Amino acid sequence: MSSPEEVRVAPLPEGDLPPEWETDEERMAFLFSAFKQSREVNATDWDSKMGFWSELVLKRGRRRGEVRTCLRELQQAFERRGSVPLGLGTVLRELLRRGKLQRESDFMASVDSSWISWGVGVFILKPLKWTLSSVLGDSKVPEEEEILIYVELLQEKAEEVYHLYQNSALSSHPVVGLSELRSLCTTLCPDERTFCLVLLQLQKEKRVTVLEQNGDKIMKFARGLHAKVSPVNDVDIGVYQLMQSEQLLSQKVESLAQEAERCKEEARSACRAGKKQLALRFLKSRRRTERRIAELHSKLDVVQGILDRIYASQTDQMVFNAYQAGVGALKLSMKDVTVEKAENLVDQIQELCDTQDEVSQTLAGVGINGSEADTEELEKELHNLLLDSSKELPDLPSVPQKPLFPESVLMLPSISDAELEAELEKLTLSDGGLAQKTNSGSSQPERALELHL
Repeated sequence: MSSPEEVRVAPLPEGDLPPEWETDEERMAFLFSAFKQSREVNATDWDSKMGFWSELVLKRGRRRGEVRTCLRELQQAFERRGSVPLGLGTVLRELLRRGKLQRESDFMASVDSSWISWGVGVFILKPLKWTLSSVLGDSKVPEEEEILIYVELLQEKAEEVYHLYQNSALSSHPVVGLSELRSLCTTLCPDERTFCLVLLQLQKEKRVTVLEQNGDKIMKFARGLHAKVSPVNDVDIGVYQLMQSEQLLSQKVESLAQEAERCKEEARSACRAGKKQLALRFLKSRRRTERRIAELHSKLDVVQGILDRIYASQTDQMVFNAYQAGVGALKLSMKDVTVEKAENLVDQIQELCDTQDEVSQTLAGVGINGSEADTEELEKELHNLLLDSSKELPDLPSVPQKPLFPESVLMLPSISDAELEAELEKLTLSDGGLAQKTNSGSSQPERALELHL
């Protein structure tokens, strides 16, 4: 396990550095200077410097994705032209006070677990040191090699590991071994110490519980995303032992299969060399090995069948608990509801609907200004109007474009009254009395029309 002195320091790339890092010498000289002993001396400068370095420290941790750091590592990372920030210890103390950072020793002591060493010898608590830091709080500037933890980054990485387990094939088993989980989390936790810190964080959140059984470390995860893990019981231990037995049997079967294949090749080689008896011995050994493989397969099927029944019983238990919770909730929701109350309520609703219909009919029968309209006569009259309007109009001749009378008629020469009377006399005598004398007072256009006709 790497010590704090061996931590590889990576400087921030230019894109992560503020603009004034290379351009403003006066500003950087102020930022690299030490803090005043009291903030009250110049609160504005103190806050400006604290905000600058706090953001830069947290930004570096998030970019690297590492949950651990120390004062010496940060001093080397932020070195500029041979100078290191003199107030970085004060910045870390302030971040400790805000809860953005936490001492590794304090974090480990805060986890309610009797299994801290994880078998790798990297977590050795110092009760006296932890007690002093708890009494003094975070007012003391951390030492250069004291390991600090990014609290938010550790929580986020623990969440990622938990989701990775839930979406993996290991989640089908109630418990999992430490080595199997370590292989699963290689990409998220590149080093052993980070992996152990993540497991401690999950245990602190009550989503993982740990047990050591015969030198093997067993972990049990919470089944739901927001559920709390239950303690490891005898059933979990029995299931884990069955899983170990299944794994050992599978490995044994694979080893015997390789041995049987080797015996087959040896028998073939001996037969080619003319060693018949040796070839028979190899074939007999191969047959014995195959019988052992068949027996182990039978035992392996029994173990897998037991595991399947255990998983099915756990599923049945979950379904039973869900049914039981549903029945309890249904009882509470139907606590004050009975069939008699429901029937009474329906009768009241029907009665109110009937009353409303009667009121509506009464209001609809009231006439305007105290007189009632004869509905039948109005409808009959409306019907007649519709029939009349539906009749087609008769075909009429088109309006003539030429005048009705010739121009000779329209432009008559002027005739005196004496001439007209003489002409009328002749017509009367020639018709034998059929035409009568016209009134001498008739208008001139009428006389002209009779003459033409």
